Amino acid sequence: MQEDKQFDLKAKNNRNMKTQAIQFNDLVDQIYGMPLEDKLELKNLLEHNIADSRREEIANNAKKAKEEHISGKLSFSSNISELKNML
Repeated sequence: MQEDKQFDLKAKNNRNMKTQAIQFNDLVDQIYGMPLEDKLELKNLLEHNIADSRREEIANNAKKAKEEHISGKLSFSSNISELKNML
């Protein structure tokens, strides 16, 4: 019975992925049909959105690093061999 549920979930996920792919393709087709001015505005909006997302990601990484430093989980070194071992 467990296998049947897993199969059903996989089938549902595959359908959702196909639906998302079709919707994405439709979106791309709509964008291609837009006037140049609208495409440029969309490009500008996406670039700003991506930059904002990246800034948020960097801020979250910095916060996590600060927390690790305070808790003693973060260590520093200028020794190349030691740095390689840390990786």
